Amino acid sequence: MRLIKKMIHPDVKSIEGNIFERKAARAIIMRGSEILLLYTKRYNDYSFPGGGLELNEDLLTGLKREIIEETGATNLRVQSEFGCIEEYRPHYKPDFDLVHMISYYFMCTVDKELGNAKLEDYEITNGMTAVWIDINEAIKHNRQVIRNQEESMGLSIERETTVLELIVQELINRSA
Repeated sequence: MRLIKKMIHPDVKSIEGNIFERKAARAIIMRGSEILLLYTKRYNDYSFPGGGLELNEDLLTGLKREIIEETGATNLRVQSEFGCIEEYRPHYKPDFDLVHMISYYFMCTVDKELGNAKLEDYEITNGMTAVWIDINEAIKHNRQVIRNQEESMGLSIERETTVLELIVQELINRSA
C-alpha cells in the first residue's frame, strides 16, 4: 500500500529504541461529496471511522469490526486500498520509548441506513457520533481547529485532515 505521509511528533527526538508497533484500519466511505466521519465533541474534530487492530486480527476483519462498532453501518464492502500514514509518537507506558502507528485507509461502501453504534465507554464520554458531512466542510472545520490550538494537539487531526485533503485532490477534483 502506498505511503501517503510519515509523521513524527515534535516531542520525538529519535525513531530508535523500544518501539510499540500498532496498526489501525480506517474506512473512507463517500456518497458524492459527503463522507461518513466521526465527530468527537471533546476534541471538536472529524475523523475517519476505524481504529486499532486487536491481537492477531487482520486489517479487513478489524476494519469491519470497527465500522460496525463506531457507526452502526452494515454490509461494509472494501472497494480498494487508498494508502497509509505512519506516525511516530511518544508513548505513555514506561516500557516503550515511542509508538509507531500505521493507519491503513480503504475505500469502502456501506448500506445507506446506519444502525445503532456500539461505542466504547470512552467514545461515549468523548461525545463521538457518526455523521455524514460535506468533505470540504470537514476539512475547513479541522483546519480551523488546528489553527486555533495553542498547545500541541497530537498528530491525529493532522493525519485525518491530510487524508481528507488527498481525497478531494485525487477523487473529487479529478471527477469534477
